[in-house]
Amino acid sequence: MLTKLKRHSLTAIVAACVALTALPALAGGHLVKLRMSTPASATDARSVALQEVFAPAVAGFASYEAHYNGSLIKQNSELEAIASGDLEMSITSAQELAQYFPEFSIFATGYVHQDAAHQVAVFNDDLMIPFKKKVEDELGVKLLSIMYLGRRHVNLRQCRDEVNVRTPDDLAGVNLRMPGTDAWQFLGKALGANPTPMAFTEIYTALSTSSVDGQDNPLPTVVDAKFYEVTCQIALTSHLVDLNYVAFSKSVWDGLSADQQVEVQAAAVAAAESGRQSQLQKETDLVSFLVEKGMEIYEPDLAAFRSHVQNLYLTTSASDPWPEGVLDKINALGN
Repeated sequence: MLTKLKRHSLTAIVAACVALTALPALAGGHLVKLRMSTPASATDARSVALQEVFAPAVAGFASYEAHYNGSLIKQNSELEAIASGDLEMSITSAQELAQYFPEFSIFATGYVHQDAAHQVAVFNDDLMIPFKKKVEDELGVKLLSIMYLGRRHVNLRQCRDEVNVRTPDDLAGVNLRMPGTDAWQFLGKALGANPTPMAFTEIYTALSTSSVDGQDNPLPTVVDAKFYEVTCQIALTSHLVDLNYVAFSKSVWDGLSADQQVEVQAAAVAAAESGRQSQLQKETDLVSFLVEKGMEIYEPDLAAFRSHVQNLYLTTSASDPWPEGVLDKINALGN
């Protein structure tokens, strides 16, 4: 009910904004102001890519104005701000979009995206057309490109001679810290583990005292939080290939000339690619760093994990919002 009410109210707001009609892109000779609000820091790979690649590419007709750490619009309120005309750009997640359109939950599900290249293939495929259109029509938000955040892996305090993770069966009885929401806890169970909800700030101590057996996060988080000090191995399960979308105001888009629209679209794609390559290189470098720290790092049977996890989603209500046949189309675009 909450989702329906939120969508209904936002649809009304969008309709009102569209009725006012977008201003010409260079009315009075002024540059189009593109304010970007993001909860990320200025040094985040996504922020850097947009500032260094997107902003210069559109500088001939638009001014890019970035606001970091949620300083302009608080986190999770950006889409509403775009819908109401109070913001031009943001970086949004599939999880956030699923609050308005439950079918987007498929893109925040374990083993749907296989890697960074697969994310791009899915985003550019015709299967995404109805997803993108609904966001445009009901939220007034245009999804320009997809940004790669990284892969989440299983990180355990036990060494491989104690727990050698090859298939989901090997995680039976393993107390794995996962974020506390129902969706995350479901994913933990689907992986074969015993998911344990816990605040992020408590993980290091819990690992060091054996209160939990492990945790799941991307490699940059393992390094930043120094989890390698209290764990022994990382199974590269890649169970969630996380993403963001570059979200753009549809009313502002409609006010641009055709050539300017082409330039904005190309700039967003180029920025996403730049950020993607930066993240991929960082992940590669961090594997070497963690191995030097004494971590055991290896790849389990990903096909076994993917089959097991997807089957659990498909045989429960978790997959009810997904359009029929879409998962098969996504899988067909993979390796």
